[in-house]
Amino acid sequence: MASAAPPSRPAVSLSSDFTPTHWAQGLPDGALDHIPGDDGLPIVGNTFKMLADPAKFGRQMVAKYGTVYRNRAFGRRQVALFGADANELLLFDRGKIFSSEQGWGPVLDQLFPRGLMLMDFAEHRVDRKALSIAFKPGPMRHYSDALNRGIADRVASWADRPMQFYPAIKTLTLDLAADSFIGLPWGPESDRINQAFVHMVQASVAPIRKPLPFTLMRKGVKGREFLVEYFTKETLRRRKEGGGQDMFSQFATATREDGELLPVDEVVDHMNFLMMAAHDTITSSATSLVWLLAKNPQWQDRLRQEILATTGGYDADGTPRDLAYDDLARLELTEMAFKEALRMIPPVPSMPRRALKDFEFGGHHIPAGTPVGISIAGVHMMEEYWPEPATFDPLRFTPDQVKARHKYAWVPFGGGAHMCLGLHFAYMQIKILMAHILTRYQIEIAEGYDPAWKPWPIPQPKDGLNVTFTSL
Repeated sequence: MASAAPPSRPAVSLSSDFTPTHWAQGLPDGALDHIPGDDGLPIVGNTFKMLADPAKFGRQMVAKYGTVYRNRAFGRRQVALFGADANELLLFDRGKIFSSEQGWGPVLDQLFPRGLMLMDFAEHRVDRKALSIAFKPGPMRHYSDALNRGIADRVASWADRPMQFYPAIKTLTLDLAADSFIGLPWGPESDRINQAFVHMVQASVAPIRKPLPFTLMRKGVKGREFLVEYFTKETLRRRKEGGGQDMFSQFATATREDGELLPVDEVVDHMNFLMMAAHDTITSSATSLVWLLAKNPQWQDRLRQEILATTGGYDADGTPRDLAYDDLARLELTEMAFKEALRMIPPVPSMPRRALKDFEFGGHHIPAGTPVGISIAGVHMMEEYWPEPATFDPLRFTPDQVKARHKYAWVPFGGGAHMCLGLHFAYMQIKILMAHILTRYQIEIAEGYDPAWKPWPIPQPKDGLNVTFTSL
């Protein structure tokens, strides 16, 4: 039997003991020439092709070059790894080969330094364990009450009128974050905090990376300055006076394994990052689910029946009952529908890392220092794992189906040590949102309506998603 072909190797000489310590350290010219791929146009590379339609670009590159390919975008060469095996290699990271800090750093470091995604290995494990206190049953029960209260009040105002869902749910998600995350009532103070976060998120992916006057980056930097000052004062106050059950109060009093409180500046950075990571991703995934349910009204009926059977229906005055924290796990079909929406339109379409060591994958030797990435959106649409991938079918997520499928074929929350810390909060918020929408309304769209989506950096409908919530 013929032996396997040896992996392709770089033609240039690389130091065998090179370990990159910062994302600004580049590879020698030609270090990735042995990887098949396309560097694109001079200066801009393939940046604009990727931004226009990342999933389509990835499919075209895989068709032409295979599941490991070289690309140049955003000013640097990088290697894409495609498939569930690639997802497992990068996310589970048994050999501690990949740095999340050096993968996300070029995008997030100016505005969201020292967030959990910008930490690696032991440092990440220690802070993640300390912050996990905010997602224990006691605080989560408190968040559940706040979510039910805030969502019920806002959703009641959506009745029987055409509206754009995306901006409505974005505003609601920010307001809910001010309440559940920070413990602030809705009002001028929470509005200013929300606006600062919006500016920071917009600036994190702005093409101009310096805070020049009138640029998004300038607004983002000013927003960060405001929030650093606010969260610093609030951390000190809550440590002195005691806080509540909100997430920020939990972070402010979190301790490491040695019993020491987290330094104040680290609490501030973690809080900034968490707000960023939560509000746009939940906004995107809630919009995707509403869109897919509007297109597939039979699933609205099935979820509505499950919700009513779980909550007990309506109070004497006709008001839908809240979804209790202890009943969250009973909404199995609702969770499957949410998972299917996350498969079809994942809020984080790709995941970057940087190789700290040489490694081999797919017949190629990839040197230390290489920026690498996986396509979550691409793998979520591979027929190898998902028959008829363009069809909305929540029953893909029955226990038997999940067990039969590659564990890393579905990774909207990442995986391994960097699995999203707030994933159970996301499930809870979406289930409570669906409980309040579907027990009041039928979600309707115009016949033939098929909005275009902006795919990058977090998917959203370009027109805001035109829907009507028709009272039952």
